[in-house]
Formats: sequence, structure tokens, C-alpha cells
Amino acid sequence: MHAPRIALVTGASAGFGLAIARRLLAEGWHVIAAARRLDRLDALAAEFPGKVLVRGLDVSQLDAVATTLADLPGEWQAIDLLVNNAGLALGLAPAHQADLGDWQTMINTNCLGLVAVTRTILPGMVARNRGLIINIGSIAGDYAYPGGNAYGATKAFVHQFSLNLKSDLLGTAVRVSCIEPGLAGGSEFSQVRFKGDETKAQTVYKGTTPLTPEDIAETVVWLAQLPPHVNINVIEMMPVCQAAGPLAIHRSD
Repeated sequence: MHAPRIALVTGASAGFGLAIARRLLAEGWHVIAAARRLDRLDALAAEFPGKVLVRGLDVSQLDAVATTLADLPGEWQAIDLLVNNAGLALGLAPAHQADLGDWQTMINTNCLGLVAVTRTILPGMVARNRGLIINIGSIAGDYAYPGGNAYGATKAFVHQFSLNLKSDLLGTAVRVSCIEPGLAGGSEFSQVRFKGDETKAQTVYKGTTPLTPEDIAETVVWLAQLPPHVNINVIEMMPVCQAAGPLAIHRSD
């Protein structure tokens, strides 16, 4: 009997992370579900008895990342798949009006948290000479938009960090992919960005059919099921209602 495949999903309490965890569990994976809101993770564990290991984790707390992931039970330590999903956007103000604390929170979570989790898990993958790291980026890392400032910069970091990871891992069988969604609904992304302003959050999706968390989860599973010699570097995803636009030009009177 083969040991179950083990996945670690950060930000697993809602949105993309919860959908990814559910989809992997449906495929027979065992999932380490990590997030700040333990009550939601406990509900997931109750739904899939014996297949979910719950860990309370704020990835921006670097000391907690190291201690939490070092304390996994032996049967959960050989992680085959790491999905770095935890992340957030805060605010949509222009750079000269943006809140510096919001910028710091995004950098600490989207960049430092992601690299801390990766650095903790990666040595085991290299030692076992297998594994897949999937980083959840965004098209905001490639296409600038007003108010995207620090958020877009953090996702550009995720893109380039993913490519550089793959470069470092040449000669091993460890794979790295970056999924970069465009407009995506069905999560708390916009509610968090606008700090609970439901009207602003819903306006983002008015008249559209955006990507869903299940679309992202399906992409994760597809990547995980590819033959072990295949590495997909980057997947850029948009709903059909979205496309890149022309460069903006300001003309003086």
C-alpha cells in the first residue's frame, strides 16, 4: 500500500485555498491545511476525517512558520506538494496616498511569508528528489493598473522568485509553477482589499463572469497530475470578459 501524497496549502480557510484543499482531498491527497482561522479549518477536517492536518499559521510571522512546520508529525513530513496561496491586497489608493502599513502587510505576507514557507519545506523535497511547488501569483505582477502599486510589485516578486527557484533546482526532480489569475470572484479578495466595504467589493464583479476558486483548484490538480518530467513555469489565466488594454496616455489641454 502506497503512502498518501501529502500537500501543504497555505491560506486554506477560504477562497482559492479552501477550494484547492477540497479538490486535492477529492483526488485522494492528504492535506495540511494552514491558515489563521482555525474554526474553518476544523470544519474541513471534520468533513474529511483523518485526511486533514490543521495548523494555525500566519505566514507573515516568520518565527511561527519555522516552528509550526518543524513540528509536523512524522507521517506528515514528506510533503509532495506545496501550494503557497496565502496572500492579500489592501487598498486601491494611488501611491502618494496609500497607507504605508498596508504596503508593509502585503510585502510581509505575499513575499516574506511565501519565501519563508518555501525555504522551510524545500530542503526536504530536494533530499527526497521529488515535489512540486505552486505559487499563486497574479496578472497584477505583469500588467500595471492604477492603485495596484505595492500589490502588483509583490506579485511580480512571486513570478520572478518562482522562475529563480526553478533555476536553482536544475538537476533535481523538484518542480515549480506559478499560477497567475486575473479577475477572480467567489473569494474574500475584494472584501479584504476594501476592508469590509461590501458595496465596493461587489462592484468589482458587476456584469462579469469572473474566474472562480474552483477554476484555480482545477489548475492546481492538473499541474499535480502531470508526468514528473514536465514542468510548467507560469500559467496566466483570465476570464473571457477580461483582456489587456492599451497603454494609458495623459494629454494636457
